[in-house]
Amino acid sequence: MFSAGASTSEKFAPIAASKGCIVVDNSSRWRMDEKVPLVVPEVNPQDISWNQGIIANPNCSTIQAVVVLKPLHDKYKIKRIVYSTYQAVSGAGQSGYKDLENGLKGEAPKKFPHPIAGNCLPHIDVFLPNGYTKEEMKMVHETRKILGDNSLRITATTVRVPVFNGHSESINVEFEKQFDLDELKEVLRNAPGVIVEDDVANNVYPMPINANGKDETFVGRIRRDESVESGVNLWVVADNIRKGAATNAVQIAQELIKMWNK
Repeated sequence: MFSAGASTSEKFAPIAASKGCIVVDNSSRWRMDEKVPLVVPEVNPQDISWNQGIIANPNCSTIQAVVVLKPLHDKYKIKRIVYSTYQAVSGAGQSGYKDLENGLKGEAPKKFPHPIAGNCLPHIDVFLPNGYTKEEMKMVHETRKILGDNSLRITATTVRVPVFNGHSESINVEFEKQFDLDELKEVLRNAPGVIVEDDVANNVYPMPINANGKDETFVGRIRRDESVESGVNLWVVADNIRKGAATNAVQIAQELIKMWNK
């Protein structure tokens, strides 16, 4: 498993692959390479079979989204996705984590361009010429690749928030087919790796404080989007360090072992 950054992976992953190793890479370097599968085991484990020595681990915010979207896409055919993310500082590494810790003490930021304590930054990774950030475009392109559907219309706004760990996402989905809301919830309850927490009468909904340290993806606030003919709003939360990175990489390795043992 490689988790040393894109430039290191670019240099050393092909060398390891050439020696007969299969590299599960956690950097962004290989994710959109047409010859490299981009895998979330609950979603597209079959793509592991066509690896040529490198398998890419997706971006943290994309992983938790597609775990929830895959069963809905299979059932109702997704037409359009609107992502709004609320991403923890742990996603920016130790320096991002320290910025929040120190910011709560009144110290100036070192990692982020503005204070993160008591603030929200609509700025994750660099800005691109189209006005989006690199993080936002990662979500667009990676979702299409993992779900195997380049026709999907997707837009995203990604925001860094003053939470230590656990990414939250508001996901608005428009379908081609009609759906029954109770049936849709049951589809999610039966989906691998998904836990439905949706009891608003008792204030039950996913929160990063509860997802922390867990490997599953949590979904709640499931409600019909009344502004379109067939749409739904979802609130999706996961531990970005576990399912959004380390756990997913380990699960890919576990799928590889299953394939070898067949």
